[in-house]
Amino acid sequence: MLIHSPLPVHLDRVVILGGGGFVGRLLTQRLREQGVPVLAPGRQELDLAAPDAGRLLADRLQPRDSLVLLAALTPDKGRGVPPFMANLRMGAAVASALETVPSAHLVYVSSDAVYPFADSPVDEATAAEPGDLYAAMHLSRELMLKPLDTPLAILRPTLIYGAADTHNSYGPNRLRRVARADGRITLFGDGEERRDHILVDDVVELILRTLAARSTGLLNLATGQSVSYHDLANRVAACFTRPVDIICTPRKTPATHRHFDISALRRAFPDFRFTPLDQGLAKVHADMMEGE
Repeated sequence: MLIHSPLPVHLDRVVILGGGGFVGRLLTQRLREQGVPVLAPGRQELDLAAPDAGRLLADRLQPRDSLVLLAALTPDKGRGVPPFMANLRMGAAVASALETVPSAHLVYVSSDAVYPFADSPVDEATAAEPGDLYAAMHLSRELMLKPLDTPLAILRPTLIYGAADTHNSYGPNRLRRVARADGRITLFGDGEERRDHILVDDVVELILRTLAARSTGLLNLATGQSVSYHDLANRVAACFTRPVDIICTPRKTPATHRHFDISALRRAFPDFRFTPLDQGLAKVHADMMEGE
């Protein structure tokens, strides 16, 4: 679980790597609303996968910076060896820069993909068993960053949803988009798989709290409430004023489920309250309709 700093924390500056992404844009906005100085270099300015990225990043860092690493090539950009190696180079560049200029704090936003699918609830003591290169990349980057002198918090979020998500993975955003375009939602099998879905606003709030407390350690970011995709599809469909058909298809692979025990999160942030799924889906639906 996370261990908070016993001393008051002042955020001199937050450096966000991946500030132009789905989570990074909202995190940048929230920090600036709080009056916190933010440095969020874009890829054109700092390509973390480039050979000299470590040196260029070190040139920009200051010892009192808090650093948030969000940058990664996600599976929608490819699942093969090239994106895997590029992601490793990004992690190596950050590690190299922090070896040169240790910072006040590092928050690495990893992924719950490092965990296996199992019937028992996942918690922070669950052994990581990456099942693909994307998951192996995140675990490898965690291992790269752990030996550094910079205090480290590793956050492993579950499936994140929000209006600005471009990944189009099998989840609320994709279901809403196909419902909007086709008037129907097609599920794998009967949609019996159960997953936990977390609103991007909640993820950003938990990152902000981790920064504000200069926390160290490991924490899963999940709501503790897993729902089936069939249930999720019906909730998404209910956001529309016109009927949306839910279509089940023959299952080609066994159904998998993921549940979380979020006791550690409740201990770390006892006053935090997650956005209820129906409320989050309604918000995202309204935001998406407004943007279309």
